[in-house]
Amino acid sequence: MVIVIAMSLRRASSFSRRRFLRQGARAALAGFVVPIVPAAVFRSGAQPAPSERIAVGVIGVGLMGRGHLRWALGNPELKVAAVCDPDRTRLRAAQDTAAQSGSACMATTDYREVLARPEIDAVVIVTPDHWHTPISLAAFAAGKDVYCEKPVSMTVREGMALVESARRHGRVFQTGTQYRSIPTIRQVCDFVRSGGLGRVKAAFTILNNLASFIGGERFQPYQRHLNMERNGASYIPLPFNLPAEPVPEGLDWEMWVGPAPWRAYNSLYHINPSPGVVPWSFAAEFGLSSNTWHLSHSADVLQYALGVEETGPCEIIHPSSGRYPTLTCRYRSGTLLHFVDHWGMVASHYHAVPPTARLAGLFGGVIVGERGWITTMSSGGRIEGEPETLFEELKLPTREVAIGSNNHHANWIECLRTRTRPSCHEVIGHRSACLGHLAYISCELGRSLNWNPDLEQFEQDAEANRLLGRALREPWRLEG
Repeated sequence: MVIVIAMSLRRASSFSRRRFLRQGARAALAGFVVPIVPAAVFRSGAQPAPSERIAVGVIGVGLMGRGHLRWALGNPELKVAAVCDPDRTRLRAAQDTAAQSGSACMATTDYREVLARPEIDAVVIVTPDHWHTPISLAAFAAGKDVYCEKPVSMTVREGMALVESARRHGRVFQTGTQYRSIPTIRQVCDFVRSGGLGRVKAAFTILNNLASFIGGERFQPYQRHLNMERNGASYIPLPFNLPAEPVPEGLDWEMWVGPAPWRAYNSLYHINPSPGVVPWSFAAEFGLSSNTWHLSHSADVLQYALGVEETGPCEIIHPSSGRYPTLTCRYRSGTLLHFVDHWGMVASHYHAVPPTARLAGLFGGVIVGERGWITTMSSGGRIEGEPETLFEELKLPTREVAIGSNNHHANWIECLRTRTRPSCHEVIGHRSACLGHLAYISCELGRSLNWNPDLEQFEQDAEANRLLGRALREPWRLEG
């Protein structure tokens, strides 16, 4: 059922932003889609009046967070009202950046103070993985809309709670898997989705082991604790017992750890300046290794292309079964998704593409159908595929993939105005993260699994079902 509320543009433009967001949320709770204000009203070229700008808080201002902050400060539809980080060094830098852009905003080490501010409409969550779901749930309960970095959850049950809470509170949620919003990638995915390759037989994507991360230079002084020889081949994050180090001045380590299992401070988890966008992701307490690095992006793009973005596989096939050389997921359609260590395995192990095929990049994969094969990767050059006649049908304006040319953030803002679902809403974010969770559970148990994507549980497998969630450290709860 769709309710259309007609009003003149003059009335629409003077309609209170905050009243609109509140009423839109109530309508969403009733299960309605309410296109009250046309998006074109907000793209007329004139900047919104101060009272009509969406007030946002940026929670987490590390390397990625600073990028989100600069985007928000440069967007005329937004007003940055707060910045938050348990590291006061990063917090001061973020507040200074906002001030230099003419935005006086509050700064706090506690995200709950941001959520308590009634003038804040939405938050951008750019924290380590273990905080994504708890802060999102608290934001929903506080009446805030959310843009959250990926992966949205640490476990399947966290993701399920996120979906349920977003719906119950009628909030707009966008996951930061922006590669699906690159025009070239989107056109390729739509082509596959609409049958351009015929029946899709298989897809391939990269699943990195820990060696690709903990083998880096900054980890070398800690190799005695990391045991690269034993742990480097692991496809799942591990609970490394790193030595305790003095907590840097200005860092609230208790808040940084939050609901995760306790670990004493070590600079491999967090340090200034940040050595990368996700330095903590190798550790099972705080991150999800390959799922954090890029697999959530790849899962989103591939499941979108396969038309299964709001469901998931029905079987996870471990290589110990002897059926396939690498970990593989099977969907109800019969399509297989193979995880590979490197792109060369698509030809050498699966013989799915010619040995001369140029495969490069991340954040997507290779899709093989009855009529040929095509890539959906970014950061590795142009889209590749065979036969060449596929591209004659596809009619791409360019086969080059321009990562920066996407409308992912803009889509979220438009949906904040219209109260409609973003292109990568909570269900898609959950199912993208879930693919990694399922793969990791299979790796941890060392065996194949049967998964019911409707009930979101393993079939007659109590041992595997126990791994769908994890307890939070006291006194933290998943509230909202």
